[in-house]
Amino acid sequence: MTTSPSVFSDAVMYDTLVNYLVSMARTVEGAMNRALDAIVSLESPRTAALPSEVFLLEPRINEMEIVIDEHAVRLLRQGSFSDDELRLIVAALKITNDLERIGDLAVNLAQRVVSLREMPGAQVPEELAPMASAVRAMVSQSLGALIFRNVDMATNVLESDDLVDQYRDRIFEQLLQRMTQETQLVSPGLQFILATRHLERIADHATNIAEDIIFWVRGLDVRHGRALLNLPELAEDTAGIAAEDSAEATVDVGDEVAIEKAASSHRTPKEVAETADDWTTQREGVTDNSHAFHSHVTGACETERA
Repeated sequence: MTTSPSVFSDAVMYDTLVNYLVSMARTVEGAMNRALDAIVSLESPRTAALPSEVFLLEPRINEMEIVIDEHAVRLLRQGSFSDDELRLIVAALKITNDLERIGDLAVNLAQRVVSLREMPGAQVPEELAPMASAVRAMVSQSLGALIFRNVDMATNVLESDDLVDQYRDRIFEQLLQRMTQETQLVSPGLQFILATRHLERIADHATNIAEDIIFWVRGLDVRHGRALLNLPELAEDTAGIAAEDSAEATVDVGDEVAIEKAASSHRTPKEVAETADDWTTQREGVTDNSHAFHSHVTGACETERA
């Protein structure tokens, strides 16, 4: 039995759309990693050039968004597709918007770094580094979920959003207390408050991407707190295809842990932090850079670290 040229062409078009998404996600992740490294290692001379690199990546990210949107519209014009294909197109149009916003927020972080480097006495808040690590992990897991169509990784991203919010609130309180006691810390303190806001927004966009991936892969709408309502169906679908997914995946991502975490709604902040730290320790390559997921799609993202 031979495959018709039109069917083959359609399959290539959809694969191309996914590859475009992965390539854009890798570029955005590279820009974000550079911005995070620059803000965390503020006084290191090795990270001084990273903000400029972030600025240079922004036009490329914007252009990739336009290319993906045009490709998705081209697919829509065909007018005949399966449910899975339609969900992919809808999800792609939404994911590109979130990726572009993450790129913009990386630029905003880089601008905060430029301003802070000109302020004497600027001290990085103690919890900014773990907050940046949590945000980095969320974006990385979103990219992994996109590459492997992995619902469990996407679910893990949804569960991590509260941890980032807690970091933001604690850092804000600490900075506010310092600024009221020492007026010379007001200017750098405001810059760090803006930086934590940018980090929190990046986490929100990573959550949006994870929700869109769940919609694409499973056809479930988990936005606006509906994730727990759909967990029984999500878990049932996951159990039904476990053997197939394990055969296709090339790394162990701790699927059963993600489902159990998603089902639990009464964890303390300490327990959430310990879980995130355990996952980060086990998947260091994934957290810092998702190149290991799909190394042949795009080149590795190299960032300098202090």
